[in-house]
This record gives sequence, C-alpha cells and structure tokens, in this order.
Amino acid sequence: MSTTRGLFVTGTDTGVGKTITSAALLAAMRAAGEPVLAYKPAVTGTEEPPGAWPPDDQLLARVSDDDPRAVTSATFGPPLSPHLAARLAGQPLDPAALIARARERAATGTLVAEGVGGLLVPLTDSFTIRDLAAALALPVVIVARTALGTINHTLLTIEAARHAGLTVAAVVLNQWPADPGVLELSNRETLAALGEVEVATLGRVADIDGLAAAGESLPWRRWLAQPTSAAAHIA
Repeated sequence: MSTTRGLFVTGTDTGVGKTITSAALLAAMRAAGEPVLAYKPAVTGTEEPPGAWPPDDQLLARVSDDDPRAVTSATFGPPLSPHLAARLAGQPLDPAALIARARERAATGTLVAEGVGGLLVPLTDSFTIRDLAAALALPVVIVARTALGTINHTLLTIEAARHAGLTVAAVVLNQWPADPGVLELSNRETLAALGEVEVATLGRVADIDGLAAAGESLPWRRWLAQPTSAAAHIA
C-alpha cells in the first residue's frame, strides 16, 4: 500500500479532457494552499500546431508553478501512443524510472498524476498506464465524455481499474453543458448506478484563468480522502 497522497487522473480515451481536468484540480488545490505537484509519464504530439491550450506538460507546470521538465519524464513530437513514439525516437521508457520519478514528485506534496490516453495505453511493450497507476496506488479519477457511447467506454474503464485493485474515486463527465439534455442526464444517472461510483461534472473551461474555479467545483478533498488501491502490481 502506498502512503502517497494524491489522485491519478485517467480517461476513457484520448482527447476526453484529462489534462484540463488535471489542471483544474491542480489550480484549485494550489489556490486552497495544498502543496501540490503534477506528473505525467510522457507527453506526445508536441510537434502538432498550437491549439487553444498549451502542451500538456506546459499547462500542468504553469498551474502548479513548476518547470515543464519536472512534470514529465519524456516528450515526443509525433501524436502517437507513448510506446510507439518512444520506440521511433530510440528512447524507450523505463517503467522503474517512471515509478521512481512519480514517487519522488510525491515526496514533497500532494501528487496529481495524469495518464496518457486510456488506462490500458502502453508505455512500453509490457507496461501500461494501469500498471503505473497500480504502482502508485492512488485513488483514480476517470474523465469521460458526456455524449452517446460514454456508458460503455466508462464502465469498461471502471472495470479495468477495479480488476487491477485500484480504487475509483469518481468519474468526471467533462464539457458538461450548462443546460444538460435527457441524454446527458441519463448518462450521468446510469453511470452512477451501474458503475456504483460518484459521478461529478466539469463544465467548459474557457481559459487558464478559469481553471481554479472549475476545479473547486469538484469535491477533490473527499477524493483525496479515499482509500488507496487494494494492491500494487509493481513494488
């Protein structure tokens, strides 16, 4: 069992809003006086054209007042799975080093660790995001879409997390509309019932200045108090 304090943020897929959710949590915790640090094992797609938000490592570093080089262990240009991006770059990721780096980050404060893509995305040919989450033994927050299809994707992610002995603290439905319709409301209700999990919502965040308020709308204090995972697969 880990004594690390923090949360592990994963998603049902790529592009669901993990980094925005992680940044919102970091900003809210920091505004509340929580000594918080971020960690993301790898960032891919740094060669893509600039978007509305900074690259993941830069955004996480900015909201936690940190150095982007400290937030992640590796960055890769192509928008690929990290195991493939690392292989093509000739820079394979070392699972033991990733775990050690995350634990080192957590030694001085509350850790918000963010995965890459979904829970079963490989960091190497035999080490996944789920393996990293299990090693850190942090409560898991699953970020999901609100739209059609989210029930299946989210329940599968919950099942995969629990199968590894991870505690699922909550699901966050990202980009929650100001006026949710019958589909969104039904998705939230169904996920809570079938997943036996707390389902929170995060509205659209316009810019970096809105992150702290968005994060404060989430019950992160309660999530931090959740028990750590039942078992860690990697010591």
